[in-house]
Amino acid sequence: MTLDTIWLIIGFLGQGIFFMRWVVQWIASERHAESRVPTAFWYMSMIGGLITLAYAIYRQDPVFIAGQSIGSIVYLRNLMLIHRPNQADSGTASPATKS
Repeated sequence: MTLDTIWLIIGFLGQGIFFMRWVVQWIASERHAESRVPTAFWYMSMIGGLITLAYAIYRQDPVFIAGQSIGSIVYLRNLMLIHRPNQADSGTASPATKS
């Protein structure tokens, strides 16, 4: 197995995780009969995005690198907002983050 083949597998793994976040969001929304964005969506976005970013860096694709880098900042910020201390203390969660 060549290095390029290994990186292709890594790239497809990242895209697979990134795609599956939509399945998670769809299932959560169907279960509640309203649009929901569960916390798992943001974790899968971050993990899939970072794996895909690693692949983009390996391929030296500046467009792909920029897109995944900016996306990762958004995913991290959403996770920070979900887990901020004052929200944990109040015991409430936004309807968008309930799973």
